[in-house]
Amino acid sequence: MSEPPASAPPDAADGRRKPVVTLPMVVAGVCLALPFGAMLWVDSYARLKPAFIGIPFFYWYQMLWVFISTALTTVAYVLVRRQERERKRGGRA
Repeated sequence: MSEPPASAPPDAADGRRKPVVTLPMVVAGVCLALPFGAMLWVDSYARLKPAFIGIPFFYWYQMLWVFISTALTTVAYVLVRRQERERKRGGRA
């Protein structure tokens, strides 16, 4: 079995490109990590006031993050799908 020349990049022998970390992928990662950080930082929401329509802050803050997490996950999904489409389109050309 032949090996690629030592001077060639690891994936250059079979024509594939190495995955590259791009700005959209970094933004997608931040969008997915942000809700975890917000929920793990308990001191930021471990209180009762301000109440919203009689619901203590502790509860409505967490419920708000359900919707924020949904939006951030959607943004991450769109960014990753767009990046995949561009990569596939670039590979065919």
